[in-house]
Amino acid sequence: MRPVVTFQAQPRHFWAHVKLLSEGLGYSLKGKIKRYQLSELRHFLTQYGLATDHLDVLVTDNMTYGDMVIAYINYRADILEQAVMPNLMNREQARAEFEQLHTTFQGTIPISYNKQSNDKRHPAYLTSIINLLTEYTLSSSNFNYNPQGLIVVTDNVKPLRTLSRRMDGAYPSIVNPLAVWEIKEYYGSTTFGSRIADGVYETMLDGEEFAELKEHERIDIKHYLVVDDYHTWWDQGKSYLCRMVDMVHMGLVDEILFGREVITRWPEIVQSWLTGGYSRPDIRPTSPRVLREKPPKPKTLWNT
Repeated sequence: MRPVVTFQAQPRHFWAHVKLLSEGLGYSLKGKIKRYQLSELRHFLTQYGLATDHLDVLVTDNMTYGDMVIAYINYRADILEQAVMPNLMNREQARAEFEQLHTTFQGTIPISYNKQSNDKRHPAYLTSIINLLTEYTLSSSNFNYNPQGLIVVTDNVKPLRTLSRRMDGAYPSIVNPLAVWEIKEYYGSTTFGSRIADGVYETMLDGEEFAELKEHERIDIKHYLVVDDYHTWWDQGKSYLCRMVDMVHMGLVDEILFGREVITRWPEIVQSWLTGGYSRPDIRPTSPRVLREKPPKPKTLWNT
């Protein structure tokens, strides 16, 4: 999922309306994602003791502010039902996709496993698919598939930003990366707990750090989110899927991939890193890809 330009260009107060209305009237009802009418938005703001006159202000030649809010929320419901839901997989479907890919390309990277034990332990299918596709498209394993350190951005070989959380992958390195990604696969989960919910909010906070870096330092690190499991997200977490659509349109992630969408879209994304003209004037190719896996010698972390 990539953002629609019309909605992507909206200011933060627009998203304040979207989130307040969604929270107040509900993201979904009886298994269906809710859609709204302008009269409901107007009535809700009135009940909240808030102004409504601004809803009638034209923001395009033929659309008011209120119309834009409603158009986005209803678009959100459409895209989730028509594009996201059909791509979400269960564990068996993810296993089949992984095994088919692994038969074609084994790669050199060790297969990732989930954190379960005994009969619940199995490959982390989505993570392994991402790793295989990345290595295949790059024709090398020159990327960090298991970061054990924080993202570091430098300027004149000095730390400029150190981000707060570890990512699930980075290209080519956690030092001055061109792209980073987060993976949230919950195959086999039976309940939608706080750990899953918090993961969505953590990605939003990550996005705020990347947005600040881009705004103040003009450094654009591509930030991707990859999620899957039909039961977790569609049966139990529709409101969080809505928040993810909001997230990508607010510019907190560049793109979100849902389920089997990774099979076709991820190789295109990886290829864009090679052909998109990215540059990092301060990048040091010999900097350790994972700080804790390869301790640097003195004066070699920032200098070649």
